[in-house]
Amino acid sequence: MNRIYLDHAATTPTHPEVVKAMLPYFSSAFGNPSTLYSYGQEARKAVEEARNKIASLINAQSEEIVFTSGGTEADNFAIKGVAYANEHKGNHIITTPIEHHAVLEPCKFLEKRGFSVTYLPVDNQGLVDPQDIKNAITDKTILISIMHANNEVGTIEPISAIGKIAKDRGIIFHTDAVQTVGHIPVDVDKLGADLLSISAHKFYGPKGIGALYVRKGTKLAPFIHGGEQEKGQRAGTENTPGIIGFGKAVEIAMQEMTKERTRLSHLRDKFIKGLPEQIEQIQLNGHPTKRLPNNVNVTIDSARADLVLLNLETEWIYASSGSACSSSNPEPSHVLLTLGLSPEQARSSLRFTLGRETTESDIERVLEVLPRIIGKATVMSELLEGLARRSRCC
Repeated sequence: MNRIYLDHAATTPTHPEVVKAMLPYFSSAFGNPSTLYSYGQEARKAVEEARNKIASLINAQSEEIVFTSGGTEADNFAIKGVAYANEHKGNHIITTPIEHHAVLEPCKFLEKRGFSVTYLPVDNQGLVDPQDIKNAITDKTILISIMHANNEVGTIEPISAIGKIAKDRGIIFHTDAVQTVGHIPVDVDKLGADLLSISAHKFYGPKGIGALYVRKGTKLAPFIHGGEQEKGQRAGTENTPGIIGFGKAVEIAMQEMTKERTRLSHLRDKFIKGLPEQIEQIQLNGHPTKRLPNNVNVTIDSARADLVLLNLETEWIYASSGSACSSSNPEPSHVLLTLGLSPEQARSSLRFTLGRETTESDIERVLEVLPRIIGKATVMSELLEGLARRSRCC
């Protein structure tokens, strides 16, 4: 039986062409890009070619791309970097409670060190209102950080409108675009972004490499100190194989994005339409149309998500209940709770994220087996709840 992997928001398989492009930089072209002899300069040339490709993908200049170890570091660099470089101007940051933990945790860190953070509400589909952002701005506001699209429910935020507000008020604007770059068009000028986070492994590149777009003139305080790599913005020997793979993944994305987005949107809509025909008491989470082309997040009231997922795996189907970064946390999703779901509903929510190998027959297979799986998980959920009640009584 074929495996059906539907957790592409967590990570994607590295494209074979990406692996092929990386291999020489582990062996024959292993030089340190900072050295002056030919081994190093060969690596330096390849790194800069990759930087140019990444810049082209988001309509940036190559010198505005700073390589990082991934999206989490890029988010931390953006938030802490702006805070410490601009604290003489103010100490206020605006964000939302549905951001990735890579944004929320740096904000909490800064709050303990004297910064003030406003967490704006979102509606029950996950959309932030740009007017709320405008109303929250004070003379101490130095940064607005709003994700381009939510990693759990797939809602795409009105980033261009937010970027314009930030620009009009002279405030630095960061967006976490980890879930969008490589999947939908991203143009830093159209979005009005001063800072934008990217992660290669979300679109068939290798893990351990990402980038932060830094608009020319944006002041950031480096938080990794050492050598003068990345023009002094991010110390440490460059991950040359990862950067080359990143560039190759971008090259493939630029060739395939339009066609793949259309294909995945069709499969996503087929999946969403088929679910209520097969399963009662199901609701879609996130915006019905302003959502990522590969994201389906649903709540099934009768069964715990963890039990559904375990039973799906027996059918060689792999999905998730939310962010991979929080999979070991027993607490319900902070995103779903913010959208107004109860803790019980949040624990009964599933996220299916489609990818380049997902086929129409895969979707049909999931729709075929899911009602039976949910029925089985419902019985197990009721048994476990009964045991828990007896335990509490005794």
